[in-house]
Amino acid sequence: MDPRLLCCEGNRPVRRAYRDANLLTDRVLQALLRAEDKYLPASNYFKCAQRDIAPCMRRVVATWMLEVCEEQKCEEDVFPLAVNYMDRFLSVEATKKSRLQLVAAACMFLASKLKETVPLTVDKLCVYTDHSITAGQLLQMELLVLAKLKWDLASVTPLDFIDHLLSRLPVQRENVAMLRKHAQTFVALCATDVKFIASPPSMVAAGSMGAAVEGLQLRMASQNLTARLALTIGSDSDCLRACQEQIESLLETSLRQAQQHHRTVTMETKSINEGLDHSATPTDVQDINI
Repeated sequence: MDPRLLCCEGNRPVRRAYRDANLLTDRVLQALLRAEDKYLPASNYFKCAQRDIAPCMRRVVATWMLEVCEEQKCEEDVFPLAVNYMDRFLSVEATKKSRLQLVAAACMFLASKLKETVPLTVDKLCVYTDHSITAGQLLQMELLVLAKLKWDLASVTPLDFIDHLLSRLPVQRENVAMLRKHAQTFVALCATDVKFIASPPSMVAAGSMGAAVEGLQLRMASQNLTARLALTIGSDSDCLRACQEQIESLLETSLRQAQQHHRTVTMETKSINEGLDHSATPTDVQDINI
């Protein structure tokens, strides 16, 4: 076999296309910037459209969506796209809290169909809800979400801007993949927080990129970096800096909560272990006084 005919993906179970450099032109970037406002959900839908759903519930279900996408090794685009569908749906359709997970599952189902080579299945999503929903309910909700979104699923998300920003930064080639991964992590974190619901995707992407650069301590001048990113997305440097600081604060809060949760679980486990006696069965009775 001619080695030139071999696929670049090797033995990977799902084959991926090369990144197309022709999609990183200024024309494509400007098209994304013009379109992003069209897909923004309402910032105050908890007050206007929803009476039974609180911001904390949205955070819980978004975190669940992220865990499902990570466990199923979905494409990075699936999670932020699904959250965008959910927020846009909740902006126009009053929903009971008992149906919020059903809405989230339907949004993941749609996003995976759009972005995945092998999309999530109805059965898998039902299992992840602990069978609290049925396949029929999921398919009905899928149609309702499509109707409320007017079948317009080509949403612009922060991940659409990541490679555009990377191509315009003086990043060494060996750092590109690592920087992209860190920025994608920040984007996913922002998608779980209600503070970023109505933030333009380009702003979230640029703030995530700036936070990733500083977190990795790459050699770039911070002021020049912020100015370069702001110029790329046509934003104000001060607004971008404020967004980046908000993202960094969100990361610190998340890490602190994770550490606190870990300590709590560790203490509970230790307490349980200390409370257990060596005699675990009635046949092993100790300290009998006759």
